[in-house]
Amino acid sequence: MLRDILKNWSPVAETSSGLRQAGALPYSIVDGRMAFLLITSRRSGKWIFPKGAIEPETTPWDSAAMEALEEAGVSGEISSTPIGSYRTGIGSDGASLVDVDLYPLKVLRQHDNWREEGQRLRHWATLSEAQRLLADRSLARLAVRLNAQLLGTSR
Repeated sequence: MLRDILKNWSPVAETSSGLRQAGALPYSIVDGRMAFLLITSRRSGKWIFPKGAIEPETTPWDSAAMEALEEAGVSGEISSTPIGSYRTGIGSDGASLVDVDLYPLKVLRQHDNWREEGQRLRHWATLSEAQRLLADRSLARLAVRLNAQLLGTSR
């Protein structure tokens, strides 16, 4: 009976366009190794990548770049193709689910002052450190995917 239930089960659920967000995966390549910029969430203090609502009349990748500037204080070259997506809880209780498309952002400038600097911490991490620190395993898998795509390695 369980087999019959699971054969029709799918982990992909439809979400309305209002429940889709865009995020940035900020990175830099230093001496042939990738470094990822992590920030803390305001609600839980867990390590994440910048994300937020897709602004009206704005492409998802441009919205992701704006989130990176507001939340992490970085700017650079944003890809128009997401590296992947993940699902996370939103709202004060985290009970609503949202799908987030994550766009690689090659950081060209780190600003000394930015909108949410007093509300979040930011931290540059190697891939192995990012895998340990990121609260959501899906985010770690996307960092590994980007590392493999750009450098041809998973470590």
